[in-house]
Formats: sequence, C-alpha cells, structure tokens
Amino acid sequence: MYQLKNKRILLGVTGGVAAYKSAILLRALTRDGADVRVVMTLNACEFITPLTMQALSGRPVHIELLDAETESAMGHIDLARWADVVIVAPASANFIARLTNGFAEDLLSTLCLATNAPIMLAPAMNQQMWLNQATQDNILKLAARKIQIMGPDSGNQACGEIGPGRMLEPELIAKAVAESFSNGLLTGSRLLITAGPTREAIDPVRYITNRSSGRMGFALANAAVEAGADVTVICGPVSIEKPERVKLIEVQSANDMHHAVMQEIGINDIFISAAAVADYCLVKVADQKIKKSGEDLQLILKKNPDILAEVAALECAPFTVGFAAETENLEENAINKLQRKKLDMIAANQVGEELGFDKEENTLTVLWPSGIQQLELASKDKLARALIAVIAERYYEKNSNQAH
Repeated sequence: MYQLKNKRILLGVTGGVAAYKSAILLRALTRDGADVRVVMTLNACEFITPLTMQALSGRPVHIELLDAETESAMGHIDLARWADVVIVAPASANFIARLTNGFAEDLLSTLCLATNAPIMLAPAMNQQMWLNQATQDNILKLAARKIQIMGPDSGNQACGEIGPGRMLEPELIAKAVAESFSNGLLTGSRLLITAGPTREAIDPVRYITNRSSGRMGFALANAAVEAGADVTVICGPVSIEKPERVKLIEVQSANDMHHAVMQEIGINDIFISAAAVADYCLVKVADQKIKKSGEDLQLILKKNPDILAEVAALECAPFTVGFAAETENLEENAINKLQRKKLDMIAANQVGEELGFDKEENTLTVLWPSGIQQLELASKDKLARALIAVIAERYYEKNSNQAH
C-alpha cells in the first residue's frame, strides 16, 4: 500500500482495450487513500462504461466538455485546478499526438492544457504504433515538457502481436504516482510544526479559543514528510484527522504549547508556527463553574508567552517561519510581524468573511527579508507543498550564505 491519503487525482481514460485496466488502477488509488475524479473520452466509453468508473470512484464521471450540468457543478478550469496530479491511463497514440500539439477538442485534452498539476501518461497501443517515429517524436517532446511517461510494458497484445505498447500494470502506476509526491527537498532535515488553536480555560467547563481548524498545519506536516523531513507536530485541540508518519504532541493551552515547543526546539532545523496561539489567558481560572449573577461578567486577562518570538531569538535559532492571519492590510501587517519578531519568513493569509479558517482552499502571500512570493488559490494540501518548496529553497540559501 502506498501513501496517497488525501491526494486529489484526476484519472483520464482514453479509448483502447487497456481501458479495463483503468478500473483496476482506480481501485488501487482509492484503496491507498486518494480522492479520484474520472474523465473519459467518448472512445473510452466504447471499451468501459462510465457507470463502472462512477461506482468505483463514488463520484460522477466527466465526459463532455460542454455539459451544462457538469459546468455548473465543476467547470473544466475548476476541475483542472482541483487536481494534485493528472494521470492518463491508458493514453492512446491519438491522445498523445493531440496533447503534443496542444489540441483542446475534448474535456480531457482541455484539462491537460488548463492544469498546472503534474501530468503522467501510461501509453497503451499496438507495438508498431508505439515504435512509429511520429509517436516516438511525440513522447520525446512531452518528456521535454516534464510530462512523466510511465511504460509502456512489452509482451503479448490484444491484436495478437508481441512487443512494446502494453499499458503498465496498475499497481506499478499507483506506485509511480505515490513516488511522484516524494520530492526529497528536505531529506535529512528535522521540522517542528505547531498547528490548530489553543484553549484558555475560564472555569472547568468554559474556555476561550479561536476558529483555527489545524488543516494548514497538518497539510504542512504531510508535505514536509513527502519532502523527506523528520517531522514533529505540536497541536492544540482539533477535530480533523491527524497526520501520519510524524511525532505528534497534543496540548491544550498556549502555555502547554510553549512548554512543548521549548522542549523540542533544540534538535530541529526548521520551525513553522502555523498554530493560532491565544495571545492572552485568564489571570485566575475559577475552580468551579461560574454561576450567572448580574448583567455583566468581567474576565481579567494576561499575556501569554510569545512562542514564535522566543524561538526566533534563540542563540542557535532554527530557520523560523511564522504565519499572519489578517483581516486587513495583509502585506503591511505581515512585514511588520516579520521584522518585529526577526523571522526568516512569514506566510500571510486573509481571514474573516468566510476566508481562511476551516476552509479547504486558501491563498498565501509569502514574505522574507529580501523577497515576496504569491501562492495562488489552491487546496491547503497543494498550497502546503508549494510553501514547503519555498521554505526549502530559502533554508538552503540561508545556510549556504552562512557557510561562506
């Protein structure tokens, strides 16, 4: 079993006898935790029914480019943006030729032009068609565009001939897809990430908290694992599924999180403060539930430790990344926080008015002392992978400069 949990995979199916293998591939991808949407060409529907693929994926199958019903639910641009990776299996000689020349005459070819996600092709055709110079030229051009070609295999073919052109077996394709998410950008590095909210007790049954869900912090943890890092996550109380393959420390209050961070920080190379830590807690927490008495209730608060600033101020501080959730003046406030806390980097996002908190998609403005980069609207998983790539680049740049 491969690690494809929560990955968004767009599976394209073109016409050919090998289309039956796409059903087996779909089962393998969903078994390994992927969320798969299927797009079929009209010729593919002659070999395997959309109903089969819908039953296996649990989602509607997309076929028509100009389908009013599917456009209202998820247009081709939205579907292209949704995907973490696009797999075409089987990829016929005709589809490969059309993709090479940039045709957009059906839904699948249009999606391949509209997406910025990686594209992976599993060719399947007659051995003579595969060996034809036109097909070989097309494959070389696609590979030069960073489109990954998986296979083909060699052996007996449905036409009775023997040679190269068989679609790679579904298990091998699933393995290649899983490996495509492992980029090794942070191999050998140790990361400490905070995630989620904190709870500041008022009495035994009440507390002060915020709307943070922990999604972004957990997405960063998963992306860092994919990048080869050894990851520790310190998280406040959350209700979403927790990341795997990480050391997980669960806390409640800001003081709990402060203590856990200071215990762990010394052995880490990178610190990402994605948690929404409460700035204040109560001076005195009531021992018993506070009873209603009078019209008003006054709570006296005191400042919590500033975890991010303390980490950045350490003598041997790790590469320190903060987050700034802002309701106004996004860039100005983020730059102020970056400079005031002497951070290496800050990721800022707009919150409020149904933005940011507990949403599956987001945008980020990433700033560091000498630069800025905008990460466009995407799922938090995809956004996290992009942010980890930026962090890795700046982390190695900083270490390189210090070495000289």
